[in-house]
Amino acid sequence: MGDAERSIADSGVPDATKRVPRGTGRRLHGAIAHKLGVAILSGEYAPGDTLSGEVAFSEALDVSRSAYREAVQVLSAKGLVESRPKTGTRVLPRNRWNLLDPDVLAWAFSGEPDVQFVRSLFELRAIVEPAAARLAAERRDKTELKAMKEALVAMRRHTLATEAGRAADRDFHDTILRATRNDALVVLTASIGAAVNWTTQFKQRARALPRNPVPDHVRVYDAIAAGDPVAASDAMRVLVDLALEDTRSAMEE
Repeated sequence: MGDAERSIADSGVPDATKRVPRGTGRRLHGAIAHKLGVAILSGEYAPGDTLSGEVAFSEALDVSRSAYREAVQVLSAKGLVESRPKTGTRVLPRNRWNLLDPDVLAWAFSGEPDVQFVRSLFELRAIVEPAAARLAAERRDKTELKAMKEALVAMRRHTLATEAGRAADRDFHDTILRATRNDALVVLTASIGAAVNWTTQFKQRARALPRNPVPDHVRVYDAIAAGDPVAASDAMRVLVDLALEDTRSAMEE
């Protein structure tokens, strides 16, 4: 059994003491996809590598071949692998990966994420979110202002050290994107939300956040509520820049 297969067997997939294959349930093929995805994103499988054949893999893990095939289909849909008759399943070049897919982001942050990848996420946020805040200040309605305010209340109450607080943080950023009334930006909601969530968790892996980021969010809200697009854009740019500083600090530890 290869290292990637062993990591799957050791962490999440039921042990192989039972001789009946585990079937093809969503939880099972999801677990296989997760472990393979983590192995690919961590570099255990490099672009160009061929994954083990479905027969060998399913027998090693004591799972059905269909469960393995469904897991590979998940990876293929996200651009990580390509399956061809006779040549097997090959890891695709990194520029083919859907790195903004929420699952792919989760797999990247399951281990030690690549420094350049983390930086690229913040560069994306620095391009998208200030512009989104600007549009939100011009186009938001009372419902969206209420949603942002409620998210701020929850962030204060729970703090970003908790899942509830991070969920509120995602809601805050999601609402700003929705308030742009721009369908192309709204499509990025899940990706930006996932990036916010995972980078926030990552910053706290070794210690508490060095400062309270809620006031940064309040300044963004105040500018949007005031209908000031320039101030909203500037406040969001500061928020993202400070978040990057916090992340750099965490990565140096």
